[in-house]
Amino acid sequence: MPRPLALARRAVIATLALPALHPARAAENPFSLGVASGDPEGDSVILWTRLLPAPARPVPVAWQVAADPAFRRILAEGQGLARPESGHAVQIEAGGLPAGRPLWYRFRALGHDSPAGRTRIPAADAARIAFVNTGCQHYEHGFFTAWRHIAADEELDFVLFNGDYIYEYAGRPVGTRGSVRRHEGGECLTLEDYRARYAQYRSDPDLQAAHAAHPFIVAFDDHEVENNWAGPHSETSGTAAADFAARKAAALQAWSEHMPLRPAQRPAGAAIRAYRRFRLGRLATLHVLDTRSHRDDQPCGDRLQHPCAELFRPDAEMLGAEQEAWLLAGAAAPGLHILAQQVFFCPRIFPDGRVSTDAWDGYPAARERLLSGLRARGVLHPVVLSGDVHRAFVAEIPGGGAEFVCTSISSEGDGREADPAAPALLARNPHILFHHARRGWTRHEVSDDGFTAEYWALPFVSRPGAPAHRIARFATRPDRPGVARL
Repeated sequence: MPRPLALARRAVIATLALPALHPARAAENPFSLGVASGDPEGDSVILWTRLLPAPARPVPVAWQVAADPAFRRILAEGQGLARPESGHAVQIEAGGLPAGRPLWYRFRALGHDSPAGRTRIPAADAARIAFVNTGCQHYEHGFFTAWRHIAADEELDFVLFNGDYIYEYAGRPVGTRGSVRRHEGGECLTLEDYRARYAQYRSDPDLQAAHAAHPFIVAFDDHEVENNWAGPHSETSGTAAADFAARKAAALQAWSEHMPLRPAQRPAGAAIRAYRRFRLGRLATLHVLDTRSHRDDQPCGDRLQHPCAELFRPDAEMLGAEQEAWLLAGAAAPGLHILAQQVFFCPRIFPDGRVSTDAWDGYPAARERLLSGLRARGVLHPVVLSGDVHRAFVAEIPGGGAEFVCTSISSEGDGREADPAAPALLARNPHILFHHARRGWTRHEVSDDGFTAEYWALPFVSRPGAPAHRIARFATRPDRPGVARL
């Protein structure tokens, strides 16, 4: 593991030389949710903060980007506006910046200085890219210690967050159903509910440290809205379409307010175009997919099910026609193609014959159509990055390619080295090569030598301060089949 940062020393600058933009100084520091950056691309990156508490009016916010942590060499600066209708969130596109090196940024508003954040933009000719894939951070199930370790990795170019940034469930008393911390409030249904839940998560110091240390590329899965939602369909049968659309619109607005996103990824009501792509140096293309918004309703029910006739419908949609066409059009780029998406991609048949219809096993025709389309365009060995299942897996995609499934930051608590049913699961699915059931993350590198995946795990999350250990390392190449354990 790269050496830890003295994050508090590096990430917090005492006094900013930014102009006072409003004569009244707020009694409380409005940067209680920290700072973040994201979607680094070309010569620009998105800078984020949200003022809380904030007055019920628009608030000017000054920002700076510098070449050094002391802010002696300012590269870009300007002013944004935190508006009440956006929850006083600010998303700044800072452009004209150098790539391939660390950059530092900060804000000032209402007479207060923000903590400083560090970011970077991958260089167009980079011969090595390092990033983390992770997701599923259930606040009630455990502490976010993994984020403190990720923040300490100075060699990362970015963090890929693959979904379930929040959980929408009502708060449970500590000690019940695995809860070691408690959600504030009831189940999230309205915009204010979702905003309050994001504020609670964003107040976590370990999560703030990771956001301040690295740019994030984010996607959502189901719990940013509701468990196992699918396109316009609520998990709960009988929910009126208009009611679920209103809930989804509120949830997606809150998600977009709390993420460092470009304008193209912000929602219009219940509609959103969250999928996008990034070029990773001269080596690879990262396609960030949305496997929730455009899918059909799950066949046979939305949990583990024995296959029914509906499972095999040939017109099944997981990505939707528009997103699928967009993805295949982008497959012409040279180098490795990495598909960042939310749910288990490879076939995974459980020992009793059931499959998860919420994953790609519920849409096998869509999976085969996608793989055939990639092969037809010369992408014979794609890398698929997944999450959702709160376990680490490595699998060889039948027909070519590799899938690396990250575990969770905290969801399902401490976990264990392996699930009791894992030997039978792996025996039933010989293309699945690895399984681990602790919390943690996966660290990836892309280079001329190929693509590597390091699996990091924590022995516990039920209390803070867990150490991290590398438990396995794998490699694959875009020009040959198979996954090798290193």
